[in-house]
Amino acid sequence: MRNVELLIPASSLEVLKTAVIFGADAVYIGGEAFGLRAKAKNFSLEEMEQGIAFAHERGVKVYVTANILAHNYDLDGARNYFRELKEIKPDALIISDPGMFTIAKQECPEIEIHISTQANNTNYMTYQFWYEQGAKRVVSARELSLREIKEIREKIPEDMEIESFIHGAMCISYSGRCLLSNYFTGRDANKGACTHPCRWKYAVVEEKRPGEYLPVYENERGTYIFNSKDLCMIEYIPEIMDAGIDSLKIEGRMKTALYVATVARTYRKAIDDFLESEEKYRANMGWYKEEISKCTYRQFTTGFYFGKPDENTQIYDSNTYINEYIYLGIIEEIDERGYAKITQRNKFCVGDTIEIMKPDGRNVPVVVEDMFDSEGAHVDSAPHPQQELYLKLSEVPQQYDLLRVAKEEEQRDEQCSDN
Repeated sequence: MRNVELLIPASSLEVLKTAVIFGADAVYIGGEAFGLRAKAKNFSLEEMEQGIAFAHERGVKVYVTANILAHNYDLDGARNYFRELKEIKPDALIISDPGMFTIAKQECPEIEIHISTQANNTNYMTYQFWYEQGAKRVVSARELSLREIKEIREKIPEDMEIESFIHGAMCISYSGRCLLSNYFTGRDANKGACTHPCRWKYAVVEEKRPGEYLPVYENERGTYIFNSKDLCMIEYIPEIMDAGIDSLKIEGRMKTALYVATVARTYRKAIDDFLESEEKYRANMGWYKEEISKCTYRQFTTGFYFGKPDENTQIYDSNTYINEYIYLGIIEEIDERGYAKITQRNKFCVGDTIEIMKPDGRNVPVVVEDMFDSEGAHVDSAPHPQQELYLKLSEVPQQYDLLRVAKEEEQRDEQCSDN
């Protein structure tokens, strides 16, 4: 069995730290240019340097995305960008464009290059081609089955690595090659600015009756004909291992720290349990499925892994996420009184029962006994996002623990005072 890496996304320095603490073997991030998540917070070079140092101190790798499909006017900037990256030493660059690949090889040959899924990597000859160019790893196209990936593994060099998505949002277009966003809004998905028109509601217009919109009814709310369910392979870790995949990749470079912590912790435990024994993995399946449903999701599918998707892999009546938990904040430090400092993300109140989410898998219910703002003034509630607060909880948490509350708890506590 090959060594398996759990690869987690991060949209910011805070989320990178969360990914590292909650079980990532590697984290992938984007800079402020040349990646395919232009609307993500992304990292400045200074933040990248801090994040890489934080990860490396804990034995975790960091990969930087530079996977746009470049135009002429991108190339000089890309060359300068790779020179800057060379100084902060990420573990790999994720690239799809041959021109960008060539520049990266010239400017920082000591950094591994991984070929993005955007390069449409659907067969073993493609893998062999990139290996001969000097790539260390290729990210498989999402359109591949496990059977196809296993065949690729058998036909490529032993030291070449395969990376595959195992969880997260699915794009309706082939390997993410989509022109809808560009057509409707002028924002190019292949330059990182996708507006996700696949999640919009559509009707049909017949050619000879322009302006007459014919609804495609699934129910009274209409039909979201391009809206895919989310990929989830938590129940198929043995099959993934058998296929010879080296890196198990989670989608979500625009997701919150709560999403990242939940997915990283759940897959970390599932992988470790399976490596210990398949019996332990099977016995804990209920916990994995319960926990993975506590992050935002659009219902789940296995994508292309067991055959071509059919009508059951789409969601026709809604484009909204299921969201069962509310993210409150991350424990930044514990002061000498045992009070926990957080930068608050959503409203909660003194007297509320919330939950400490710990990296080791425990979820600890606690009561908010007291709360102070950064000036030392007592407050009864935290209604303002990004407010710095000090909390006295019924159990003292640890640094990097995450605070969350079940949505039903949050709704019950809506009556709490804002004073």
